[in-house]
Amino acid sequence: MSDTPDRLDLKEPYERLEEDPPNPIVTALGLSSDDELHIRLDALHPADFSDYLEEMTDAQREELIARAPGLITGELLAELEDDVVEDVLPLLEPGAIADALTELDSDDVTQIIEEMDEAQREDVLEAMEPLERAGVEASLKFDDETIGRLMQREFVSAPEFWTVGNTIDHMRDAGEELPELFFNIYIVNPRLQPVGYVPVSKLMRARRDATLASLMEEKLFTIAQDLDQEEAAYLFEKYHLISAPVVDMQGRIVGMMTVDDILDIIQDENKEDILALAGVSEAGITDTAYETVRSRAPWLLVNLVTAILASFVIARFDYAIEQIVALAVLMPIVASMGGNAGTQALTVAVRALAERDLTRGTALRTIRREAIAAVIIGLMFAVAMAGISFVWFRDIELAGVAFIAMIINHFFAGLAGILIPLGLKRAGADPAVSSSVFVTTVTDVVGFAAFLGVAAYVLL
Repeated sequence: MSDTPDRLDLKEPYERLEEDPPNPIVTALGLSSDDELHIRLDALHPADFSDYLEEMTDAQREELIARAPGLITGELLAELEDDVVEDVLPLLEPGAIADALTELDSDDVTQIIEEMDEAQREDVLEAMEPLERAGVEASLKFDDETIGRLMQREFVSAPEFWTVGNTIDHMRDAGEELPELFFNIYIVNPRLQPVGYVPVSKLMRARRDATLASLMEEKLFTIAQDLDQEEAAYLFEKYHLISAPVVDMQGRIVGMMTVDDILDIIQDENKEDILALAGVSEAGITDTAYETVRSRAPWLLVNLVTAILASFVIARFDYAIEQIVALAVLMPIVASMGGNAGTQALTVAVRALAERDLTRGTALRTIRREAIAAVIIGLMFAVAMAGISFVWFRDIELAGVAFIAMIINHFFAGLAGILIPLGLKRAGADPAVSSSVFVTTVTDVVGFAAFLGVAAYVLL
């Protein structure tokens, strides 16, 4: 007799594949020896280690740090999400944190230091070397999200009369003082102002006796240390930069920004815009339900107020709805279609403003394009809406009302989607944060007013 089962369970292997693999840190915590725990986890890449650490509970993190504090390296702290860093740092001794931060470039050190409370920050700064402490304190004096706060203070510069051999010997002697990652040697004048740069790849191909002046690229873009991070990201994207020197008010080089840091800024700004369009903030891994509610409830309150405004419009035409019940069935469709059309135009406008594609020079052309597109789309769906209304209720006049209202609402939705973010930008407000509330209000109010107003005029 065959040993083959009567029925093959094809679902079980797929269920096994879909199961998450066990967290290796949690598994290693089951080991009795702290030394074996350290050896088992020391091989993990900091990026992977951070992912597993973020999945753990507070109690598990406390146990790990109590048993193997040496596993919490500077590279690991730099990889962790900010809210997890805030939870981990109080579990570490100030001296251990200071030692871990010596592994990092100054920009990563500043990012970690700013997550500490005032008392712990002072203790850690006291434990740091004086030169490193001075650099961190200088960075913390700048506003958040400015280049002075985010820049890397380690860079390589040289006078133009140096030779390739001089420069290479200097970098070899500097050793650990060099940035972990750099692409250019910045050429400075006697006032320490950058006047050009030599790519490292070009330097390594040149003869040792060649001067830096003969290799120097003069088309150099500098970044002011008080510049907003979003502006800096725009410059990197526009001019295809991989690094740029940061200068003070006198034009002297004080640091540099590299493309890896700019990528983080771009991701943060894009994430911020997407969340702002929905009127929410990011829910961190460690956020409580109360913190989530506190961040979302205010925008829902604003939406409640705008919804009441739209309801007032409906109440003005309650007599029409009482006489023609079909109006109550069709008007949400008109308002909903207008709302979606407005959101589409709004999303495109906010993205164009962020990428500097929508400017004073292109605004009129963009508004005209959106208005024409809104009318065409409105006509397309007005025909569909009129047909649905006629088939549904067998009333040609009601179909005509739906036709007209759909065109009107789409037109105003398209204009609101482009004009509102432009107006908010000109007023100095962030279009991504508040535009959606105003656009929704316009499309709801116009949608209900157009549909019910035309219906009252035509049908009653």
